[in-house]
Amino acid sequence: QVQLAESGGGLVQSGGSLRLSCAASGRTFTIIAMGWFRQAPGKEREFVAAINWLGTSTSYSDSVKGRFIISRNNAKNTLYLEMNSLKPEDTAVYSCAASRTGGTPNTSPLYEYWGQGTQVTVSS
Repeated sequence: QVQLAESGGGLVQSGGSLRLSCAASGRTFTIIAMGWFRQAPGKEREFVAAINWLGTSTSYSDSVKGRFIISRNNAKNTLYLEMNSLKPEDTAVYSCAASRTGGTPNTSPLYEYWGQGTQVTVSS
């Protein structure tokens, strides 16, 4: 199986930056794509970004495109999310996920493995 562990969440001021990491362990060779999702209190879980493990394709939600950058370090089995120009509406629990599906999946059912999530709070 695959285990995922997020880190890097915290409190940041509006306009600031934060970098999230997601370390994958276990049968990481089965991973085809990875993504980030977020969920704010009282809201549905929302797709943020995805990347195929070859790094040849990325996908972003309209709300974060141009501000967030998803990347990966295959040698370290680690996924990253660089978040810039943060806004209070970015406040949420951010979870990473791994998929055996090709491409850059943007819906939760296409991901088989999930991390526990890390809280990101953007103050105004």
